[in-house]
Amino acid sequence: MSDALQKFTDPAFDLTILVQGFPGRSLCHGGLGWSTIALLRMGDRIAVIDTGAFSARKSIYAGLARAGLAPADVTDVLLTHAHYDHSINWVLFPKARIHIGKVEMDWALPLWGDPVLPELYVQALADSPRLALIADGDTVLPGIQAVRAPGHTPGCLVFRLDGEHRRVLFSGDAAKNRAELVSRAADMTMDEAASQSSIEMIWRMWRERPDTLLIPGHDLPMLLEDGVPTYVGERRAGVTAWFGDDLDTTTLFDFSRAPHL
Repeated sequence: MSDALQKFTDPAFDLTILVQGFPGRSLCHGGLGWSTIALLRMGDRIAVIDTGAFSARKSIYAGLARAGLAPADVTDVLLTHAHYDHSINWVLFPKARIHIGKVEMDWALPLWGDPVLPELYVQALADSPRLALIADGDTVLPGIQAVRAPGHTPGCLVFRLDGEHRRVLFSGDAAKNRAELVSRAADMTMDEAASQSSIEMIWRMWRERPDTLLIPGHDLPMLLEDGVPTYVGERRAGVTAWFGDDLDTTTLFDFSRAPHL
């Protein structure tokens, strides 16, 4: 499987997918949590959109290094919501302003023992002078607007980036994957009706500009072709396991292609 990173350009920005999200769940080992992490360069601003779980740290460091960057070069971190697989690595960026929805923090901060909220990291973020609370409709960075999209969590945000030749929608877990977008139904939602309304809103923004690239929380980027969500790029995902009698013998499980059913 290739380690090449997906890149998208516009006169207003350069976008790189540091970690590619995956539309799957673990059967018996808790949450899989393979979420999308994006790197955005706009003039003197260097932003990371969502930060992944602990397992993403090596990939984050490697992706930044390939881009000629260090974590301290990142000026802004934009979090779609507070779940561990999207938020926990905000601590890796020592000089960045950390942007997250106020509604999300008001909901997440009192919760302790929730299966997918990293409570100590949420508390540390609430106490951090680098925290920037944002609301629906706020301009987070030049050309980037926060749009509240509740359902998965009460304060989920979609980030809409409007460039000169391309719009990008970072839908986070308001629309995690292609299946949710096509079916208009959401898995792991706190409010099914709110999720359906948020998905319809995402569709409206997606249709407004034919050049719009949608980057979901747990899937490949997509474009609309004749109204149909179509993947951009090739999936990269897999696991190697030691099922033999020595460390040189491994079994590869390639998740990059769906099986023929």
